[in-house]
Amino acid sequence: MPQLAEIFETIMILCFGLSWPMSIVRSVKSRSTQGKSLMFMCFIVFGYICGIISKCITHTYNLAFWFYFPNVIMVSADICLYFRNRSLERKAGK
Repeated sequence: MPQLAEIFETIMILCFGLSWPMSIVRSVKSRSTQGKSLMFMCFIVFGYICGIISKCITHTYNLAFWFYFPNVIMVSADICLYFRNRSLERKAGK
């Protein structure tokens, strides 16, 4: 039976994982960087990568470990959209 801490970690990762698609859709629709923080998103990716490294060091390949990967991909996609939107804003003269 998984330990309680692992269950809560998995729930946390899942909650973040449900939030990122909403952020990505907002970035696509708004075509704006307004309300986005590149530094924040970079810190989130860094945190996820540290979580993955921690799991690898301790050989803890539980459910939470596998949910780190789609989260890194989604946040990275949002970072790419940030740069796309920034380019669109510059072209529009905003």
